[in-house]
Amino acid sequence: MTPLKKSRKDTIAILGPGKVGTAAGFLLRSAGYEITALAGRSRESCRKALPYTGGKIYSGLADAASQARCVLITVSDDAIKSVCDTISEGAPLKGRKVIHMSGAGGLDLLKSARDAGAHTGSIHPIQSFADTRGAIENIPGSTFGITVNDQIRKWAVRFVRDMGGQPFFVSESDKPLYHAAACLASNYLVTLMHAAEEIYMSLGLSSDDAVRAFWPLVKGTIRNIESKGTVQSLTGPIARGDIGTVEKHLSALQENLEILIEFYCRTGLLTVDVALKKGTISRERALEIKSLFNRRKKK
Repeated sequence: MTPLKKSRKDTIAILGPGKVGTAAGFLLRSAGYEITALAGRSRESCRKALPYTGGKIYSGLADAASQARCVLITVSDDAIKSVCDTISEGAPLKGRKVIHMSGAGGLDLLKSARDAGAHTGSIHPIQSFADTRGAIENIPGSTFGITVNDQIRKWAVRFVRDMGGQPFFVSESDKPLYHAAACLASNYLVTLMHAAEEIYMSLGLSSDDAVRAFWPLVKGTIRNIESKGTVQSLTGPIARGDIGTVEKHLSALQENLEILIEFYCRTGLLTVDVALKKGTISRERALEIKSLFNRRKKK
């Protein structure tokens, strides 16, 4: 086998070039990395990625991994271990790097590569990806959770910064908690917006009109969080200690959308704690509002 050429930046093989892998490949290529190989379950996904990443498509995962000093595994979480096991059996990995981009998965998924002499790690962007173009636009400026062997910590920081990201080290044991926070900030935000959409639709608005109605409010709140932080951005009846308004909300939901009562109450209980941190309500009023939520969610 021909030795890999030496260069300041690693050559990259991308295994599973979906939205995240393709976007990472594009950004790394733009930063001066050479994407030498692509491989995946679907040859069509590789063909779609090629204009963004460059490189050559290989039919075998191990063949692709053999072409680079850094192997980027960007398949679904459930497939990471099997992909890693496959390349560990068929590719020379000693001294090379094998990285996956899962938020929840740990380095145990890459054990076979580590046993084969590779440096292993997880480098995960805290970002949501609806499509490849959006991923390319959203990754720069995002924070990346990094969990890597000590020998490649400096390399991982440079790797993230070359994609325009901000590095953040996460211990192996903290990865599930780290990923839970990301799910709250993104996935559960979608669920929260869907609940608001359902209420406006119950008043006669279409889905599009419902989103149009609350979207300026959401954007204003996000801007406030960005500039002031979460606690100082809290407004509304709980922040004011307005228990009468909260009671009206609960009565209206009970009459029209009872399914949302428990959701409203449980979220409200957490919101009371934020209001206390902000210092806009007394502990006595906080206990009154919490008591109201606890009574109503049990009905």
